[in-house]
Amino acid sequence: MTTLLIAIILLALIFDYINGFHDAANSIATIVSTKVLTPFQAVLWAAIFNFAAYWIFQDHAVANTISKTVHKEFITLHVIFSGLIAAIIWNLLTWWYGIPSSSSHTLIGGFAGAAITHAIFEKGNISWGAIVESDTILKTVLFIFLAPLIGMIISVFITIVTVMRNIWIRMGIIVATTLLTLFLFDQFEESKMDTGLKKFLKLDKYTEEVKSARTSLASNPNDETAADKLESAEKKFNKAENAYKQLAPLVENFDALGADSIARYAYQNGLLTDIEISKLKDDARNANNYLVMEALSIEKPETKPVFDLAKTETEKYKQPLKLYLEKKIDLDSALRAMNAIYPILPQYNDKVRKKIESFSIQRSFEKEILKSENRTIEWGIIFTAILFMLIYLYVEKVKSPTAYTMANMFKKLQLYSSAAFSIGHGGNDAQKVMGIIGAALIASGQIQDFSQLPNWVPIACYLAIGLGTMSGGWKIVKTMGTKITKVTPLEGVAAETSGALTLFFTGQMGIPVSTTHTITGSIMGVGATKRLSAVRWGVTLNLVWAWILTIPISALLAGGIYALVRLF
Repeated sequence: MTTLLIAIILLALIFDYINGFHDAANSIATIVSTKVLTPFQAVLWAAIFNFAAYWIFQDHAVANTISKTVHKEFITLHVIFSGLIAAIIWNLLTWWYGIPSSSSHTLIGGFAGAAITHAIFEKGNISWGAIVESDTILKTVLFIFLAPLIGMIISVFITIVTVMRNIWIRMGIIVATTLLTLFLFDQFEESKMDTGLKKFLKLDKYTEEVKSARTSLASNPNDETAADKLESAEKKFNKAENAYKQLAPLVENFDALGADSIARYAYQNGLLTDIEISKLKDDARNANNYLVMEALSIEKPETKPVFDLAKTETEKYKQPLKLYLEKKIDLDSALRAMNAIYPILPQYNDKVRKKIESFSIQRSFEKEILKSENRTIEWGIIFTAILFMLIYLYVEKVKSPTAYTMANMFKKLQLYSSAAFSIGHGGNDAQKVMGIIGAALIASGQIQDFSQLPNWVPIACYLAIGLGTMSGGWKIVKTMGTKITKVTPLEGVAAETSGALTLFFTGQMGIPVSTTHTITGSIMGVGATKRLSAVRWGVTLNLVWAWILTIPISALLAGGIYALVRLF
């Protein structure tokens, strides 16, 4: 790893740590203001569940979204470095003044701002849509308003249901709502598995290749090279589409079949044969420093001809690797043939050999399917519903309900709801830093795409945000816990539960939302159920302005920092 890459990883983890203490207030504001836990107990409680999110969020969809905020050709280590510096500065400023701004939006704004500045310096006047992923930015901006609104609506609903006098109607609503929630999560799972299947089979890539080849041929109908490219692209697309049509119904029936069964069927019926050769070729050439060459061709355009040659020639690795997979030649023969096509550097011989020896398309496909599974979250939702119903029955039917027993019940439930929100916070916010580190590893050529992210990255990110949360953020606690509205234990449960559900929903959709915005909307919701005047709307309006300004200010700050970095 280069010195700059190591510096970026360290800065990203520092940002993650700052994010933890900056957003500690989000996790603990309500539980501290209701005096269920002391500030120290609360941050320790939140930190534990921030880190616990590592075992719950298997599919790092939010991180993947963040890593693709900027188009690959404009991602350099200097861009990422500048974006991180800007994000850290804005986070520390807002923390110092007690403004609960969004660390997520700070990071996205910084990343995009540095990339746009880089593109202007390199290519002059260029549209921002050609630099950043417009859909990602627009979704993020849209959820500046939608996340608190969703949190508010859910918290209002939970509060109204909780205070209903007829317990049996309340139970019925909880059951119906739980079933609806499980249905939605099942739809998210199915959609993500379908998207993952298309990506694994490279159907999306082949679709683009066909479109590009048709456009080239349309502009010059007599171009034989373009005609050959179109024929080749259509052939690959048709094979991938055929495999997809056979596997899609199996993936839809994942709950009954399981990933192992689907992957075994796909392998035994030859549906992975074509993609197997392509992926093994990618692994083999990547182990031969190919990705570093690609990254260098972006940083230093004068090296691009060398990379272009490597790209063309290493495609021919497919021929000996196909023979190896068919067991017509042994590994040594395959390696000799690959060396004759495009030399394997001596220092990478062992690495390439190990990649080929350990390769298993069946195992890779099984992992791809399992990434989208959200069974842990679904069981958590079921457990939460059952827990709430049992506690309601015990307090209201077994014991005689009094003001004291009801208040005590909600204080205990708040421990659970705050833990759930902290899991959502850890799962959502730690992933954003994972996305930045992933982008840096891709830009430096260490990995090809986000699916190859090393295991140490998520562990380090979840640990950093957990440690940061333990450091606390007392300035923002005051704003979140008391200035917006006074919160009771019942309202704390409603706010934290709605915040957790919002984060789980958006996390499953891969949308990077702000935990700050989410919990603020939830607190406003519970305040509004008492009366609209219970919410200090003036404070809320100031927060909204801070949210709106975060992305543009972070982008401008990052642009300025990139200009300075470029000078040195």
